[in-house]
Amino acid sequence: QVPLVESGGGLVQPGGSLRLSCVTSGRTDKRYGMAWFRQAPGKEREFVAAISRSGSATRYADSVEGRFTISRDDVDDAENTAYLQMTNLQPEDTAVYYCNAATFFSTYESDYGTLIPWGQGTQVTVSS
Repeated sequence: QVPLVESGGGLVQPGGSLRLSCVTSGRTDKRYGMAWFRQAPGKEREFVAAISRSGSATRYADSVEGRFTISRDDVDDAENTAYLQMTNLQPEDTAVYYCNAATFFSTYESDYGTLIPWGQGTQVTVSS
């Protein structure tokens, strides 16, 4: 199993933007579907956005639709890299953001975390 490394989080004011990155820390054998999830304090981890193996299909949670954009930039099948561009951030977006991979395009958390273990995540705090 090749761990994922998330980065790009930080403190931002309401209305601000951040770009999160997710990179496999070693070579993988194939391209996977990728997704971002988030977990706010005291809440369950929830789906944010997903992208298919080819990058041609994406899906978003209703709460972030129109504000967040998921993308990928794989050099080859040895890498699985995903990004989450977040705009117009609001205090309710405050959470630890995690990415992970699945063998197919999915929005269900149960489909993730088996190919590649969950990483440490990256903290996003939206506050004035």
